[in-house]
Amino acid sequence: MRQLRHRRLTAVVALATLLVTAAPPTAASAGAGAKPERAGFHRVGYFTQWGIYGRAFPVKKLDTSGAASRLTHVNYAFGNVSEDGRCYVDGGPGEGDAWADYQRPVPAEESVDGIADAPGQALNGNFGQLAKLKAKHPELKVLISLGGWSWSTYFSNAARTDASRKAFVASCIDIYLKGNLPGSPGAAAGVFDGVDLDWEWPNWEGEPGNVIRPEDRENFTKLLAEFRRQLDGYGRTTRKHHPLTAFLPANPATMDAGYEGRKIFKYLDFATVQGYDFHGGWDTVTNQQSALRVPRGAPDNPDFSAEVAIDGWIARGAPRNKLVLGIPYYGRGWTGVSGGGNGLFQPATGPAPATFEAGYEDYKQLKTLAGKGYTVHRDLRSGHAWLFDGTTFWTYDDPAVVLQKTLYIRQAGLAGAMMWSLDGDDDNATLTKTIGLGLTTW
Repeated sequence: MRQLRHRRLTAVVALATLLVTAAPPTAASAGAGAKPERAGFHRVGYFTQWGIYGRAFPVKKLDTSGAASRLTHVNYAFGNVSEDGRCYVDGGPGEGDAWADYQRPVPAEESVDGIADAPGQALNGNFGQLAKLKAKHPELKVLISLGGWSWSTYFSNAARTDASRKAFVASCIDIYLKGNLPGSPGAAAGVFDGVDLDWEWPNWEGEPGNVIRPEDRENFTKLLAEFRRQLDGYGRTTRKHHPLTAFLPANPATMDAGYEGRKIFKYLDFATVQGYDFHGGWDTVTNQQSALRVPRGAPDNPDFSAEVAIDGWIARGAPRNKLVLGIPYYGRGWTGVSGGGNGLFQPATGPAPATFEAGYEDYKQLKTLAGKGYTVHRDLRSGHAWLFDGTTFWTYDDPAVVLQKTLYIRQAGLAGAMMWSLDGDDDNATLTKTIGLGLTTW
């Protein structure tokens, strides 16, 4: 049985390798003419507001790379929550980027339809490009993701009372679904189909400074109920269903502190589950950041893994068919690694140097390291891979690992895959296409 399992996993690696080495698509096959792969599983990709800058990842790349035709949902990261519990868009430093969201005139070479934005028109920026992307891919749903690691500070205020919940939800629907941007009423109407709640985390420590209350656990459920009520009410005017989703943690202790297990899924279309950041440069020993299963010999007991996270939610009453597994398009790294061997579970001096943030590197950069002093190592049983050059160690998901995870999603009866974030993929959307292949309904 063990030999049979090894042969199956080896076949996964071989098939994924074919994906990597396949010729890039033509512009026609990658763009609007590509056959959608939307039946069955959810394929949810986060598009980051800031990706248009240093990562040079405009909305257009979702179309030209072929990613858009493999996705069912795009979550736009992020929308902010004010101290008085309202959705808002603002150009203040650290509070928002209205220029990127809807003000920046997008030049023709970055535009989905090849037509440049006119300065001062009603809708520019990423929001305008998402509207054009949806015109090319009409089955694609776009959700505004609220919060995230940096902007979950005041979620507790918004969720605290019946009145605050009603006001908060109304403000979010007004700005994002009705499209009432500052100075441009209705300009963004139709860009967003629904809402993704990325509260990190109710009644649990997230970014320092977050407001946390014990009643967050019950209030999160009540907030979902209010979103569902108002989204359904708005849907009666648009004659559409407006999706509601949430991003949920991998840590069982966080699950218990902040969420009422089974109750929350009454209101959610589905939930995406954190499948990454299990370990990183904050640890003094190299480790996996996104393994499918806890590896043998792991120094921490208990430890985190994708399977631990999914099983944790199922044990708390989550329906399998509403759980979407998160897959990282980046790796976590350490340097100053000693102890020899393949580098795994060895002492390190700190996070590895990287392009934007020490210890964090996009897949499209990590894929270039193989064969350039780095060796690719795999644990097929546990479902993870890493790069090691004798000093620097990177744990990451390559196409072989991603394909193995899609097989797990199918076998476990889950709802699909989520990707953080789309700008970490290469120009051929290799990881997104791998997920599309693995989750195609045959």
